[in-house]
Amino acid sequence: MRNVVMNASVSVDGFIAAENDDPGPLFEWLVSGDVPLDDSGVLNVSQASYDHIRPYWDEIGVTIAGRHVFDLTDGWDGTPPSGIDHVVVVTHRPAPEGWESNTAFHFVDGIEDAVATAKELAGDRTVEVAAGDVGGQMLAAGFIDEVRMDVAPVVLGSGKRYFGSVDAQHLLEDPDVVVQGRRVLHLRYRVRR
Repeated sequence: MRNVVMNASVSVDGFIAAENDDPGPLFEWLVSGDVPLDDSGVLNVSQASYDHIRPYWDEIGVTIAGRHVFDLTDGWDGTPPSGIDHVVVVTHRPAPEGWESNTAFHFVDGIEDAVATAKELAGDRTVEVAAGDVGGQMLAAGFIDEVRMDVAPVVLGSGKRYFGSVDAQHLLEDPDVVVQGRRVLHLRYRVRR
């Protein structure tokens, strides 16, 4: 059974980036180890982080992200990140010129369409949802099965919230995974139904 998982690196005070979208030291854990996480030559993590993250990355079939993330990453230069097969972009604007022919990227208008498209594309693999506004909307709508956080030891003080503008209470189960890596604490929670 495929899960819909909300995931991101986050500060201990709940932010995924500063107001100007700068993540600051939130990704320090991804370059502070001695075990290559992928073939990029850039991402090196602790063995504990590798053992936790690599199997998760390998099970992701589709990532759902908002248009803001897509624009910030320049559309990952046309290649879905981390070996993922497809990216579903939630947007009210048309796809950028030239993207219509790229079958790895799918532009949809709303979270309901995003979930339906992602589940169809993912088959029996995991659907990942980027934390932030789109992730928060999906949590509030009941689409999220699991919340994963890579908690960095930093207090940002303000910025873009992990759960976006969610303003209602949502209960999670006790964490069923707690892994300490170098400069990070990996947590996994099931969403209480």
